[in-house]
Amino acid sequence: MKNSNVSRRRFAHAALGAAAFAAAGLASCASASTQSASPASSAASTPKPVILVVSFGTSYASSRHVTIGAIESDIREAFSDYDVRRAFTSQIIIDHIQKDTGRHIDNFEEAMDKLVAEGVKEVIVQPTHLMDGFEYNDVAESLKNYESKFDKTSIGVPLLASKQDQEAVAKAVKTAMEKYEDEHTAICLMGHGTEAESNSIYTDMQKVFEGLGYKNYFIATVEATPTFADATKAAKEAGFTKAVLRPFMVVAGDHANNDMADTSDPESFASVMKKEGFEVQSVIEGLGQIAEIDEIYVSHVQNAIDAK
Repeated sequence: MKNSNVSRRRFAHAALGAAAFAAAGLASCASASTQSASPASSAASTPKPVILVVSFGTSYASSRHVTIGAIESDIREAFSDYDVRRAFTSQIIIDHIQKDTGRHIDNFEEAMDKLVAEGVKEVIVQPTHLMDGFEYNDVAESLKNYESKFDKTSIGVPLLASKQDQEAVAKAVKTAMEKYEDEHTAICLMGHGTEAESNSIYTDMQKVFEGLGYKNYFIATVEATPTFADATKAAKEAGFTKAVLRPFMVVAGDHANNDMADTSDPESFASVMKKEGFEVQSVIEGLGQIAEIDEIYVSHVQNAIDAK
C-alpha cells in the first residue's frame, strides 16, 4: 500500500512542479518587456533551499536503491519546497561505484562546495547514521566550516537519538519481523559497532526490546560489543533453537552478505550460531526498507528545519 500511495504523491508533486514551472515561465516573459526585474522573477532566480542527505553509502546497488533511495524519496515527498541532494561519507565506496558504473557520488565536502558555487542560501543536513559516532560527528564538524557561507544551516540528529526514537525503531523492526516469529525462533539483529562511546546504544537497544516485551530479540555487532558469541549465548540460554538474522543497519551491503549471512565463513554470525546448534535463516534487508523507520528520518529533518 505504501508504494501506491508514494506513487500517487509523486505524480501529484510532479503536476504541481510542472504548473509552477509554467507559471514562472509566463512571469519571466512578462517581465522581459520592463527595464528592471520584478520581485517575482528575482525570487525565481534564487536557488531552492537544499536538504543534503548524508549516508555512509554502499556499493550494493540493489540495496542502495531500496534503503538510502527510499529515505531520500520520503524526504523529497515530505519537503517539496526543498531540493534533496545526496552525499556519501565513505570515499572507498564512492570510488568503487565510480569505477564500476562511471557514476560519481559526491562526498560531503564536494556536495557542500557545489551548493556554495550555486548560490544556495539554506542547507539542512540529514545524516542517515544510526548514532552520533565518528562518522556523524565528522559531518557535524565539517558543517561548521561552511556556516559562514550560507544564510542558514542546520543538521538533523541520527536515527537513534532519543529513547522515543529507539522505541519507535524497535516497534518498526518487530512489525517487519513478526512473520518469522514463533516460540522456537530468536530474532538476531546485527549492528556494525564502533569504538566511539555511542556504541552503548546497542546495549540500550537490547534493553528497549526487552522493555517492550520483545524477549526473543537479540543484538550483536560486527566490530564491537555485544559480539556474535554474546548474542548466540543469550539466545541459547533463553531456550531458542532457531534464529533469523537481519542487519541492524540502514543498508544490507557487505556486512550483511558476508559478516552476517556467509556460512562459508566460519566467523560469520550465521556460522557462529550454526556451530551452537541453531537452525539459521538470514534476511538480507536494511532498516531503510522499513517505511516507519524512513519516516523517523523525515521527522528529524522537520525538527532540523524548525530549529533554525
